[in-house]
Amino acid sequence: MKHTLRFPEKFLWGAASASFQVEGGIENCDWAEAARQGKVPACGAACDQYNRYEEDFNTAQKLGHNSHRISVEWARIEPEEGKFDLKEAQHYRNVINALRVRGLEPFITLWHFTLPLWFSNDGGFENRRSIERFKNYAEFVTREILGDVSFVVLINEPSGYAHNGYIRKYWPPFKKNVFTYISVCNNLIKAHNAASVAIKKIRPDIKVGVAKDNVLFESVGPNPINFFAAKFLYHWINHRFLNKTREHLDFIGLNYYFYMLLGRTLDLPKTDMGWSIYPEGIYHVLRELIGYGKPVYIMENGLADATDTQRGKFIVDHLAQIHRAIQEGVDVRGYLHWSIMDNYEWTFGFEKRFGLIEVNFVTQQRKIRHSAYVYKNICETNTLEIES
Repeated sequence: MKHTLRFPEKFLWGAASASFQVEGGIENCDWAEAARQGKVPACGAACDQYNRYEEDFNTAQKLGHNSHRISVEWARIEPEEGKFDLKEAQHYRNVINALRVRGLEPFITLWHFTLPLWFSNDGGFENRRSIERFKNYAEFVTREILGDVSFVVLINEPSGYAHNGYIRKYWPPFKKNVFTYISVCNNLIKAHNAASVAIKKIRPDIKVGVAKDNVLFESVGPNPINFFAAKFLYHWINHRFLNKTREHLDFIGLNYYFYMLLGRTLDLPKTDMGWSIYPEGIYHVLRELIGYGKPVYIMENGLADATDTQRGKFIVDHLAQIHRAIQEGVDVRGYLHWSIMDNYEWTFGFEKRFGLIEVNFVTQQRKIRHSAYVYKNICETNTLEIES
């Protein structure tokens, strides 16, 4: 039997992207330099959204979305330290206006992984000067770009960035040093807080948040090491950043992708990335956020699924768990699916397909996937039909 779940009034529905992954033509950042050195795939023209953003926003509007998350590319805005590009600032003002006129509430991310070359060449977030530099960048964007934007996300996935760049050696700067990793984590916290204070002096009304990459950590079995490891990871990965920035957060953005069970392997369905699909995990991770007393927006939740055979069910199952969390008191106010379209998936290049919209990276042709229409019905009705 079908059962209808209704979401709160004025709930925000949409999708997300990041500048480097979709815009194309960004060659003055650390990821482009890593590609020139043969360490990661080249991004090149990506989805050419720098030029095609109106077309893509038209599609988002057609799909029933009422919000959209993008990022501003730091390397475009500040190609040299202290020298800001007013032409690029105007470009992003145009992009934001294009969202507005289509009824899409903008969520603007200031930093989504890629660093200007001048910044990365001087140590990036290893350097204590990074705190002041990020603050200066945030001030410029607030004054020159954000206009009447209501939601700004300062940092995307601080834990994942530090872990992949300074422990796993997967991402620039490809290091493995625990002490440097801890220093970077601390500087990201300080950079967030300094930028938040600076932004609020310019725009006291703006809502400042983070896109926090929380994981469901659980342990089973008699081995106490697994229990304590899960507890440590829970506090360090999920909550250290939030605890140390909570006074400078108006909302928490949640990115949910991972479930880590220590002590047992579960036979769960997998995405094209090999990640386990565990919808109940988003319920538990949301419940962990109640104590912060902040509104929550899902900033990212999605999967690589080139054949589009899992995405529709994935969306429905995760939204059912989000609704469950709302019913139990979690103040969730929006859901942004990752991603609006196929894009550059970092070290995997263009191989993994996360999009509601399929992209041919040779012709730049877009094709709406079936799952996008499943999501469209949810967005337009503000309800979810499930079997009960």
